[in-house]
Amino acid sequence: MAEASASPLKHFVLAKKTITAIFDQLLDYVTEGAAFVEATYKNPELDHVATEDELAKIQAYKNKLAVIREVLSRRHMKVAFFGRTSSGKSSVINAMLWDKVLPSGIGHTTNCFLSVEGTDGDKAYLMTEGSDEKKSVKTVNQLAHALHMDKDLKAGCLVHVFWPKSKCALLRDDLVLVDSPGTDVTTELDSWIDKFCLDADVFVLVANSESTLMNTEKHFFHKVNERLSKPNIFILNNRWDASASEPEYMEDVRRQHMERCLTFLVDELKVIDPVEARNRIFFVSAKEVLSARRQKAQGMPEGGEALAEGFQTRFQEFQHFEQIFEECISQSAVKTKFEQHTIRAKQIIDTVKNIMDTINVAAAEKRVQSMEEREDQKDRLDFVRNQLNILTEDTKEKIKRVTEEVENKVSSAMTDEICRLSVLVDEFYSDFHPSPQVLKLYKTELNKHIEDGLGKNLAERCSTEVNESMHQSQQEMIENLKPLLPSSVQDQLHLLIPCRKFDLSYDLNCHSLCADFQEDIMFHFSLGWTSLVNRFLGPKQAQKVLLGLADPNLHIPRPLASTPSTASLPAITPENVPQDEFMIPLVLSLASLTSRTSMSIIVVGGVIWKTIGWKLISFSLSMYGLLYLYERLTWTTRAKERAFKQQFVNYATEKLQMIVSLTSANCSHQVQQEMATTFARLCQQVDVTEKNLEKEIARLSKEIDQLENIQSSSKQLRLVQVQKGMQRYPELLWSPVGNLQVAPSQIPLPRTEQKSSCAVLSHPVQYWWCQW
Repeated sequence: MAEASASPLKHFVLAKKTITAIFDQLLDYVTEGAAFVEATYKNPELDHVATEDELAKIQAYKNKLAVIREVLSRRHMKVAFFGRTSSGKSSVINAMLWDKVLPSGIGHTTNCFLSVEGTDGDKAYLMTEGSDEKKSVKTVNQLAHALHMDKDLKAGCLVHVFWPKSKCALLRDDLVLVDSPGTDVTTELDSWIDKFCLDADVFVLVANSESTLMNTEKHFFHKVNERLSKPNIFILNNRWDASASEPEYMEDVRRQHMERCLTFLVDELKVIDPVEARNRIFFVSAKEVLSARRQKAQGMPEGGEALAEGFQTRFQEFQHFEQIFEECISQSAVKTKFEQHTIRAKQIIDTVKNIMDTINVAAAEKRVQSMEEREDQKDRLDFVRNQLNILTEDTKEKIKRVTEEVENKVSSAMTDEICRLSVLVDEFYSDFHPSPQVLKLYKTELNKHIEDGLGKNLAERCSTEVNESMHQSQQEMIENLKPLLPSSVQDQLHLLIPCRKFDLSYDLNCHSLCADFQEDIMFHFSLGWTSLVNRFLGPKQAQKVLLGLADPNLHIPRPLASTPSTASLPAITPENVPQDEFMIPLVLSLASLTSRTSMSIIVVGGVIWKTIGWKLISFSLSMYGLLYLYERLTWTTRAKERAFKQQFVNYATEKLQMIVSLTSANCSHQVQQEMATTFARLCQQVDVTEKNLEKEIARLSKEIDQLENIQSSSKQLRLVQVQKGMQRYPELLWSPVGNLQVAPSQIPLPRTEQKSSCAVLSHPVQYWWCQW
C-alpha cells in the first residue's frame, strides 16, 4: 500500500463512479421518458397511443432505477474474515490497515462482528446495531473497553467502526473489512451467513498454521458455498513464524497445509481450479507484518525488532497476498455489486425502448389515420359547400315558380269569388232597420260575414293545393339537403324542421275597405226624373247632371257651331261623340226646354191633347199614379234591405277588385316566406355541419402535429441515451489491470472487445453498452 494510487482497488472506485454517472443519466432518461409517456397517456385527444400498462411499467422502472442509484451510491467492497477463536483475524486486519485498529492479542477475543470502514472525519467512532449514536473512540484500548463494557453485544451483533481515512490508506477506496467471532463459538452459522456474508466479495479464512483445518471452519464455508455461487476464498495460514523454530520440518509442514487447503478449495468446495488455487493460499505472520509496518510508519527499519528467521519471506508473501487480494476483490466487487444492477438496467432500457417503439408505431398509425380522416373531412367540406351553392340556386328558382303559381291561383279564385259576391251577401241574415244605429251594426256584421265567407271560399279553393305544393317543395328541399348533413342530424331532421301545415292568410279587411260606403235607402220612383237619369247615364254621370241642374253656373260642354276656323275639323255627330257626352247635353236640353216657361208646357200639352186625345192622357196619368202608388206602398223595410245589399254589392265589388293583385301578392309572399324559412333552417343545419367539419379538420390538424411531436420525441428518447453512453464509454470503462494472474475463464470479456493485455473491471457495464 506504499503507492496508493497504483492500488487495484482504484478500479472499483472508478467503476463505481462510472456506473453511478451512467445510472444518473439513465434515471434522468427514464424520468424524462416517464413524463413523456404520462403526458401522452393523459392527453384526451390521443387515445390508445400510450396505454396505462406502459405508463405503469415505465414509472415502476423509474422508481427501480432510483432505488438502484441509491444502492449503488452506498456500495463498497466487502471482505469478511472468518476462523477459529484466537486464530489472528484481528491481527491480519490490523496488518492490512498498517495500524492497530482492532483490539487483538491475549484477552481481546472478538465477541461480535466488527465492520471497519473509513470516514472522512478526523475522529474515530463506533455505532452499534440498531442505534444512530456515534460513540467516540480515540485508541484501541478505548475501543476494546467499549466493546467489553457493552453487555448487550452478542455474537450475532454488528458494530460499525469508523476509522479516519487519513490514517489508513486502505480504507480510502470504499473497502470494508469485517471481523467475526470464532466459528467454533456459535451454532448460528446460517443466520451469520444470511446477515453478513451474502454481500461479501471476498472471504478470508484465517487458520492457525500450528494446527490443521478444523471441521468447524470447513463446515462454515460449506454453508457459505451453498448460498453463494463460487465465493472468492483466501486461506491465510497465520502464525507461520512459529515454523522458524523447527526449520527442518518447515517445508513438510507447508506442503501438508498446502495439500489440505487445495483439497478443501478444489475438491470439496469446488470454487476454483487447481492452478489458480495456489494463488489463494498463503503462509504469513500478521503479528510480524503489523510490527514491521508500525516501525516503518515511525521512521524506523522494518526489521528493527527481534524477529524470527525468514521474516522477509513471510513479509513478501503477505504483500503478495495483499496484491492478489486487492485485484481479486476489485474485480469480484465490480461483478457482484454492479453486474445484476447493470443487467437489470439493460432490461429496463430494453423495455423502455420497446415502449418508445410501441408509442412511435401507435403514433405513426394514428397519424396516418388522422391524415386520411382529415382529407376525407376536407373533401366532405368542399362537397357540402359546392352542393349548397347549387341547391341554393335551384331552390330560389323553385320558390319563384311556386310563388307565381300561388299568386295566379289566388288572383283567379278571388276574381271568381268577387263575381259571386251577391250570392254571399244574399246569404247574410240579420235584423235590418233604417235607423243609423241599426244600420251601423248591420254594416259591421255584413263586413265580417263577407270577410269570413270570402276567406273560407278562398281557403277551400286554394289552401289544399297550396299546402300540397308547399309540402312537396319542402320535402324536395329536405331530401336534397339531407345528404349534406351527418347521419345523426338526418335521423332527427323531421324533429328539427317539421313539415307543418301552412294556412294562407288572405287579410281582406272588409271593414276598413268598405268604411266609406254610404247607402241610399230613400224612396225613388222608378219613372221619376232622377231614376230615369240614373238609368240612362249611370250613377256617376247622373250625379253630375243633377248637380248641373242644381247649379246653373256649372259649365257643361256643348257641341260647337261650325266656323271657318273649324271647317277642316271632322263634324261632330252622334257616331263620333261618346255616348255619355252625347246623352248629357240632350237631357239637359230637354230639361231646359221643360223649365223655360209654363207657356211652353201649355202649348205642348195643347198640341198633344189635340193629337192623342184626353182619354189616353188620362189613362196614362192614371197608370203612372197607380204605379207610383204601388211602388210607394211596396217600399218596405225588406225592400230597403234588398236595395241596401245591392248597393253594398256594387260598392264592395269595386273595392275588392282593387285589392285582388295586392291580396294575391300577399299570399305569394307568405308562401315565399314560408319556403324561404324552411330552406334557411335547412341551411342553418348545413352551416352547423360546415362549422363542425372545420372544427374537426382543425382538431385533426392539431392531433397530427401532436402525433408528429410524439414520434419525434419517442425517437429522440430512444436514441439519446445510446449516444450519451457511447460518448463516455471508451475512456471510462476500459482500464489496464497490470499483472493480474487470472485465468481467462474468470473474466468473461464481451464478444465485441477482446484485449489480451488488459482486463475489464467493469465488464458487465461494458458488456451491456456493447450489446446495446
